[in-house]
Amino acid sequence: MKKIVGLVLTASLTLGLAGCGGGSNDSNSSSASGDSAGKSGDTRTIKFAALETAYGADVWKQVAASFEKLNPDVKVDLTIDKKIEDVIGPSMKSGEFPDIVHLAVGQPKGLTETFIKDNNLTDLTDVLSMTVPGESATVKEKLIPGFTDTTITNPYGDGKTYLMPTFYSPCGLFYNADLFAQKGWRVPKTWDEMWALGDKAKAEGIALFSYPTTGYFDAFFYALLNEVGGPEFFTKVMNYTEGIWQTPEANQALDLVVKLASYTEKTVPANGNKDNFTKNQQLILDNKALFMPNGTWVVGEMSKAPRAEGFKWGFTALPAITEGGDQYSYTFFEQMWIPAKAQNADLAKQFIAYLYSDEAASIFAQAGAVQPIKEMSSKLDGDNKLFYSIYDHGAKAAMGAFATTDPVEGVSISDAVFGTVDSLVTGAKTKEQWVEAITKASDALRPALKK
Repeated sequence: MKKIVGLVLTASLTLGLAGCGGGSNDSNSSSASGDSAGKSGDTRTIKFAALETAYGADVWKQVAASFEKLNPDVKVDLTIDKKIEDVIGPSMKSGEFPDIVHLAVGQPKGLTETFIKDNNLTDLTDVLSMTVPGESATVKEKLIPGFTDTTITNPYGDGKTYLMPTFYSPCGLFYNADLFAQKGWRVPKTWDEMWALGDKAKAEGIALFSYPTTGYFDAFFYALLNEVGGPEFFTKVMNYTEGIWQTPEANQALDLVVKLASYTEKTVPANGNKDNFTKNQQLILDNKALFMPNGTWVVGEMSKAPRAEGFKWGFTALPAITEGGDQYSYTFFEQMWIPAKAQNADLAKQFIAYLYSDEAASIFAQAGAVQPIKEMSSKLDGDNKLFYSIYDHGAKAAMGAFATTDPVEGVSISDAVFGTVDSLVTGAKTKEQWVEAITKASDALRPALKK
């Protein structure tokens, strides 16, 4: 399933990279309970805490060592653990805080969301104008545009950045490039071209579309909402704006998904669960369906699966609404932040700025972690070069998610918006029923928005 750190502000997106991971625990207890002054003699100390994911702990040791080499008077005190919330939680309750926390929103215990809700984060907007240590460019100049203009990085809607983006993974439509070459088919640039291709494929016994589970419509839908109405419209949807689902833009997005459901392989809903989802992904490898929404992790996930002779992964953003219109690819990304009560915030900001350096990015890339840095794709190879170059070839990055709310019993926006797709494919529900359910959930969550 999804092997990306949870990057959403709703419990609907359960993304497994945060839970899986190699490497051993590297919990330096001093980070959680040691010298709180941040200095030892002439040495300044940064306390850095991070969730250990599939990238392992060693990559952080290497980056810390590189930063220390650049700054001989600085020591980076690491606490890397698969259960980082449990490790640092008790010490923070007693008033001892890490200087930097690398922990995305969407984790089981919601530590990052708690800090957001309680306004306990340090404003990191000035990091964007900082010169990357050892280089001449600023952080903002190096970042791919859009990564610090999201509802996740700027949670209060005040134009200020409180969480900095780190490792990312683009999502889009995956297909067999070899099949397209054999048939002489062009990858659709618009939805009209998509439907025309669907009719051609149907005539040859091939479905246009498959999806692993309805949960994968999160990234798909976020990109589509940006296409029909732009970032401002997307933000209104994410914040449960009254009447938003009755707008022409929302209606257009819903109509597209309903039509796509009619082009979906009919066996997909039955297999769209955690036990059988790979059967839906296998449809692409067997040339039984043309496209499926997914993330870069699918290549490793299906690495040992059988496939059609000559199979070659292809990857594209969603088709545009009109010819020449914007094509979007959603991206999941991780975040780091500085607690408001961190004792060494200024030095911590320097370390964060360093993480966008070419030197640090190279270390991360060797572990499979890619920073949202311009032209980073040129330094990758194989399938990763194809996937991560999507934003270099005209696609726009869609980011953000439904805003955090206090729990509302019996209400799940993800179930209402994404989970209904199975029923659209089977015909068990109509578009009208879908709109009614979404509107009801959105209306219920609006008053529960976390301020």
